[in-house]
Amino acid sequence: MGETKSVYSMCGMCAVRCSIKVEVEDGVVKWIEGNPHEPGLEGSLCAKGSAGLAFEYDTERPQYPMIRDGERGSGKWKKVTWDEALDYITGKLKGITEKYGGKAIALSDRSGPFTDLTTSFLKAVGSPNYFSHDDTCGKNVDMACKSLFGFGGRGEFIYDLTNAKHIVLYGRNILESLQVKEVNNVLDALDKGAKLTYIDIRANVTASKADRFFMIRPGTDYALNLALINVILKERLYDIDFVNKNVTGLADLESFVVQYTPEWAEKETGIPAQEIINLARDISNDKPKVIFHPGWMLARYFDSFYLSRSIYILNVLMGNIETKGGLIIAKGPGDAGKKPLKSLGANMPAVKDKIVDAAMPGRTFGTGHLVNLYKAIKTGEPYPIKAFFAYRFDPIASLPDPEAQKKVLDNLDLLISIDVNYSQTGWYSDVILPESTYLERSNIIGTAKGPKPSFIMRRQAIPPRYDSKPAWEIFTLLAQRMGAGEYFPYKSIEDIWNYQLEGTGVKIEDFNTKGSVSLAKDPILKDRNDLKFNTPSGKIEFISQELAKEGFESFKTYATPKRPEKGAFRLTFGRSAIHAHAQSQNNIYLNELMPENVLWINEDEAKGLGIKDRDMVEVSSNGYSGKMKAKVTPFIHPEAIFMVHGFGSEIPLKTRSYKKGLSDTKLEIGLLETVDPVGGGVAYLECFVGVKKA
Repeated sequence: MGETKSVYSMCGMCAVRCSIKVEVEDGVVKWIEGNPHEPGLEGSLCAKGSAGLAFEYDTERPQYPMIRDGERGSGKWKKVTWDEALDYITGKLKGITEKYGGKAIALSDRSGPFTDLTTSFLKAVGSPNYFSHDDTCGKNVDMACKSLFGFGGRGEFIYDLTNAKHIVLYGRNILESLQVKEVNNVLDALDKGAKLTYIDIRANVTASKADRFFMIRPGTDYALNLALINVILKERLYDIDFVNKNVTGLADLESFVVQYTPEWAEKETGIPAQEIINLARDISNDKPKVIFHPGWMLARYFDSFYLSRSIYILNVLMGNIETKGGLIIAKGPGDAGKKPLKSLGANMPAVKDKIVDAAMPGRTFGTGHLVNLYKAIKTGEPYPIKAFFAYRFDPIASLPDPEAQKKVLDNLDLLISIDVNYSQTGWYSDVILPESTYLERSNIIGTAKGPKPSFIMRRQAIPPRYDSKPAWEIFTLLAQRMGAGEYFPYKSIEDIWNYQLEGTGVKIEDFNTKGSVSLAKDPILKDRNDLKFNTPSGKIEFISQELAKEGFESFKTYATPKRPEKGAFRLTFGRSAIHAHAQSQNNIYLNELMPENVLWINEDEAKGLGIKDRDMVEVSSNGYSGKMKAKVTPFIHPEAIFMVHGFGSEIPLKTRSYKKGLSDTKLEIGLLETVDPVGGGVAYLECFVGVKKA
């Protein structure tokens, strides 16, 4: 009988990072399940997490370092050793830094609990240019949150869905775009009698569970919210005590929304005025246990920042901040009276240069906008960016207009992809460095903020099957070769863990039994009679001083979105419960469940175009066209079409997904710099396409 062990770790099949238990026998993973000790998870996994075994034992993933041996994107590669790859990269980086300084190096990842590694690496080599994927996801949400509360981020609030009486979702397809704990919490709330209101351009699985579903005209969510606020203020349906105590700018908001009546909103949204009034009254009856979910991905329209802001304002009007069944401010170690993890960059000198988009004219609110990085790479202003690390992130697959992106990236002297998958960006890179899979690696310790903050650990379960390395080792070796070894002296992940845990009172072995260490026995709630926010006034600012300082208005006059011309449609996209963005389409199990995407099109519109269900259709935009199967349905707004994101791979080594389905980003020609002018999120859905029978 061989060695059998259980390892508590974290899933890596998507960015949710669910806590898992891994069963290993003789160095082979035999079983993966959700961590049974994790409340709300209790052993469950989604389809992606369950397909982790198939991914681990797949051969169609990077197996060794590769250096480009032809033109960028040619698919010609030379297999090299790690020493050869790292020497090649550092040789290029040293030449770049000698000419332009460390600030010419940029890195983007998918953000999350382990970014202290990447930001500290950049700090060690003298660069301020850390970016994340958030422009393609929740940057508008984060910036809207910051403008009201003084802290920015979806992770700064915990949504107490389990105890909510009414949940309102805007295109947040919560039962398919899928966080297992969140889904379980919603279902538990519904079992206890909570109401669910869902607003979207199409009826999906979440809509099927809703008490109230509004099929809204694309791009008019902001109009709906202005009308809801109008009714709530006019009828004094808000939490008067909470608002009077914690809010500035209420009178300004009241004056602004007077013109935005339910009758006006009906003409914009297609939702009957009386339904809007009924919703306002219903949510007021359930306050403060009401959650208007601001969404995780609100990179959609030109006014998505102000839509996000209006969603948070509705939450505030319900008085649901820091209360059971509402939005609970996320707590960190300090709130539990504990020391935080020690940053890997704590002893490094501060970087003198500002992040590249801090000095850009006409920039959006905040910094760290990926689209602005692309502008700097293209123009060399305000200073040149010549090296770019894409770590766990595939911008070519996720940002609009891949061909325009490639022209921008051609201005780089060095493009490096570090990933467990072959990505579209990797395929266009100069070097591919294979990261060990989530089952083959340990990560630095992370902090999970919440009512009960904790430290979390991803722990290696098996040795790497191929010639790959964990990220901590890759960045340590690069820093050492770049002459910054004094800041990255680590020989093992245990060295890093012990450094991080200094002074916390927590030891490595404390993670053995559950995979995490809770820092609080009971949930921490602040005194609602003495709430302080990180704004200049210390209150929730409906009129934001920070926005005003940056030259932005707090309330934006509504502008009617453009309607598609005859025969054209607004292109929309989203997630399914099966795939994680563009990561998992080649997985043998997930590919079998969903091998390609299809085009949702309204049945009346399809009839007029002579299109029947399952017909092949041609979708075109600005000279590009592609083909896919049609899903003809009454359950989508006639102005819109919809496809699941992430298909249309052009990497022949991924044989199961190669050229299967159609990529939405390829149709978004000319949209690379089309962003929300305040929040900076990519305005993906400001795209119109033609559809005809193939």
